[in-house]
Amino acid sequence: MTYRPVALLLLPLLAAAASPTVSEKSPGDQLTPAEALEALQRGNLRYRESHSVHPNQSMRRRIEVSSAQHPFAQILTCSDSRVSPEIIFDEGLGDLFVVRVAGNVVDEAIKGTLEYGAGHLGVPLIVVMGHSGCGAVAAAAHTEEAHDHIVSLMDAIFPAVLEAREQPGDLVENSVRENVRRWVAHLRRSWPTLYRMHGNGEIAIVGAVYDLRTGTVEWLDAAPVPTP
Repeated sequence: MTYRPVALLLLPLLAAAASPTVSEKSPGDQLTPAEALEALQRGNLRYRESHSVHPNQSMRRRIEVSSAQHPFAQILTCSDSRVSPEIIFDEGLGDLFVVRVAGNVVDEAIKGTLEYGAGHLGVPLIVVMGHSGCGAVAAAAHTEEAHDHIVSLMDAIFPAVLEAREQPGDLVENSVRENVRRWVAHLRRSWPTLYRMHGNGEIAIVGAVYDLRTGTVEWLDAAPVPTP
């Protein structure tokens, strides 16, 4: 009887640990785009419910991936310090191929990086992830002029702001979503590698928005989050 409360407290953690993670597959196993997406959705579910299992963060894992990497998803997201994909999706070393830039915008170097991940590393999923309260998007929405190299960021985000101005609701949050949708569409059309691989079903390119307060990743054009 003395140990009953402790056991009850451990039940949620044990249930979370029992939920499948991508680490159950060996490095040579290739996930499908749908399996990769489900792995991210389950990881985010664990994280936002405080059931993170922190996989693949051991010394053994560090040594294992020192000779080769087999990430199962690419995450293009903002440089914001509150948006850390490995934490948000409860993953570890070698699991995610992460590209970060303010406003999660795309230029030629970023396209080349994503092409490398898809074509050379065989990563089946690309996620373009914005987030609530994005400062870069807010600057594009409310600042009439920018200086120095920040101009390139504002120019890249502003078309999404123009689209969002026609929508009801909060301008910045609508712009965040439009910015994600715009870059998803841009990458799907990126010739030749991403266009071909997406068209053939070898990879999926999807959009998402992370809520800083709740920890929830909202998928803009993907299947709903699975149950544990």
